[in-house]
Amino acid sequence: MPSFDEVLKEAGEFGRFQKRVFFLLCQTGITFSFLFASVVFLGRAPDSYWCRIPGAAELSERCGWTLEEEQNFTVLPLQLRNGSSSEECKRLDVVWDTSVSCTSPLTHYGNGSTGDLPLTACRDNWVYKQPHSSIISEYNLVCSNAWMLDLSQAILNLGFLTGAFTLGYAADRYGRILIYLLSCLGVAICGIIVAFTSNFTVFLIFRFLQGMFGKGTWMTCYVIVTEIVGSDQRIVGIVIQIFFTLGIMILPGIAYLVPTWQGIQLAISLPNFLFLFYYWVVPESPRWLLTRKKGEKALKIMHNIAKHNGKYLSPHYSEITISYEEVSNPSFLDLVRTPAMRRNTLILMYAWFASALIYQGLVMRLGIVGGNLYLDFFISGAVELPAALLILVTIDRIGRRLPFAISNIVAGIACLITAFLPEDIPWLKTTVATLGRLGITMAFEIVYLVNTELYPTTLRNFGVSLCSSLCDLGGIIAPFLLFRLAAVWLELPLIIFSILAVVCGLLVLLLPETKGMSLPETVEDVERFSSHFGKCGKKRKHQDTNSYI
Repeated sequence: MPSFDEVLKEAGEFGRFQKRVFFLLCQTGITFSFLFASVVFLGRAPDSYWCRIPGAAELSERCGWTLEEEQNFTVLPLQLRNGSSSEECKRLDVVWDTSVSCTSPLTHYGNGSTGDLPLTACRDNWVYKQPHSSIISEYNLVCSNAWMLDLSQAILNLGFLTGAFTLGYAADRYGRILIYLLSCLGVAICGIIVAFTSNFTVFLIFRFLQGMFGKGTWMTCYVIVTEIVGSDQRIVGIVIQIFFTLGIMILPGIAYLVPTWQGIQLAISLPNFLFLFYYWVVPESPRWLLTRKKGEKALKIMHNIAKHNGKYLSPHYSEITISYEEVSNPSFLDLVRTPAMRRNTLILMYAWFASALIYQGLVMRLGIVGGNLYLDFFISGAVELPAALLILVTIDRIGRRLPFAISNIVAGIACLITAFLPEDIPWLKTTVATLGRLGITMAFEIVYLVNTELYPTTLRNFGVSLCSSLCDLGGIIAPFLLFRLAAVWLELPLIIFSILAVVCGLLVLLLPETKGMSLPETVEDVERFSSHFGKCGKKRKHQDTNSYI
């Protein structure tokens, strides 16, 4: 009775069939990146807005004012009074009536002196030159309501977190491809509702659901791909990340061509309907079928894979075995009960949290720093492509731990330098910031690999799921940290990012090097592997190193 890996090797570990399925599912990385980073363009600050004085609409209609003329009568007095436009969240505390002059309406108030005019906080009656350009103008997310933009992105990440647990469990129980297709359908439908709702609460509810289903598409496509290829999954995981980066580079082009936030929302949501056609071309994971004791279906799929790969699968195969062992009802205590497991778990949880917070913070920061948003966003995405190449070049030559640490430290130092560079040297500021984005991208991609290699088979799925959930927690916090601290000082978030990244870089030096190490099967294996390494993960020379490269 052959094992699944033996049958897969005979059918072709990465033949024409797997390459086709791999390419099709990788497109999910593009649409998921659209959802992940869309807030930068959906929530772009309006070019111009002001608070309308009560009665101004009626007076404007009677006098035949343009919006610019009405703005002059509303905003100009504030600028003359304060010497700037810093009082944009306030308005003149007057009520215009139809008896005032169309040419000098303010002479009716304050004895003709703008300095005598009272001010009051504006609660509503906002006017925008481009009323549907972003969700800020659509739902009046300005001044005292500005924090609601942060909330919208936090809600999306909360959806990611929820989807990781609920749909991850559903994919294990009901099948990979079923949950993938339902998730694609959910993303598309929820995206349409988000685009057309006029109520902000409804917007948040369906943005949460879109995030939940979006995480379902991303997780299940990754799992399907890794389960139908051979044991070497490093290139597979990195290439999927490359498609995510391609989506980051495409998104500004969509936003440039589509002038309204509703149009952008539809453009990034509707492609998910196309993935429903995968029902006829992407099979269920044969590994999953075997774990559910559906060996006949799994064998049928393997014969189909072999046929498309130009291979021949022996007709004598009547059953396939798969060896797997799981801890019944694993808990967090299983991950921290022994010294090495406890160290690995706590450091990996922090690494996931810091990487996600910094990465998402740097992405969203592009929307508030000025400059050419579309070009800057494209460049910041393009710089992620060399990250994958650097990882491929380094992890099998010098290991994982050192590139993991260096990428975090470089990102931290780059963020710190960027914060204090003068604005009159934009090319240097952009270059250093780009280096920081490259570093954190590498760190974010390496943590995927290291997390898998440091946990035993008996706890691997649970351990990776728990640690990576801190990624979504970092995403929930990122918008509040970025936008609220940037309101105090634009560069203050970079200082926080710098501290988080450098601390992460130092901590990962405490992890053991996993280059060439066989995947541990039990907790005892993890402890034994760790005993081969001294302080800061260096291998002890007096230990037997036959299991290492």
